[in-house]
Amino acid sequence: MPPTPPLHRALTDPSTPPLRPLPAPVVALLVDLAAPPRLAAHLRAVHDVACELTAWVRLRYPQAAFDGAAVEFGAAVHDVGKVVHPAELSGPGSEHEPAGRELLLARGVEPALARFAGTHASWAADGIGLEDLLVSLADKVWKGQRVADLERLVVDRLAAAGGQEPWEAFLALDDALDRIAADADGRLAFQGSFPITG
Repeated sequence: MPPTPPLHRALTDPSTPPLRPLPAPVVALLVDLAAPPRLAAHLRAVHDVACELTAWVRLRYPQAAFDGAAVEFGAAVHDVGKVVHPAELSGPGSEHEPAGRELLLARGVEPALARFAGTHASWAADGIGLEDLLVSLADKVWKGQRVADLERLVVDRLAAAGGQEPWEAFLALDDALDRIAADADGRLAFQGSFPITG
């Protein structure tokens, strides 16, 4: 079944700043689920920021051991559970987190990738890796939000990987996040231009 016109636009329309397309398997999943257009627009925005973050970490911290492709996929699906809990598109709630993980597992997504639907809001939990932290960070900074506790966890991982003092990694990350956050208004306007329902 082809996507509704609003969903198609959310997945393909140009934006300012330009947003990368979602990975083809994610597009197919969202179309199959008849995802709300606003959700698709949100996932594009967060995915785009995650791509920027992974590129920056690879360039600035080549010693950091992390799976950038997993980060980018995780960002592209992190809120997919809002298909099941659409009220959480416009209001608070965390039911979409386990629901998204279960939905992805039921669709054949491997657990290592499905986990991001559940971990994107749990960055302080035990066993959280750099990949999870970067998805969480992308989910905040896309709209210009800065979360000191989350950023501190990322800084600690980057400083350890780069053999730096934490303050050095903080300055580097702070500059990168300021640059990314500068385009937040455009990303917010893009997301807000799409309806919550199909």
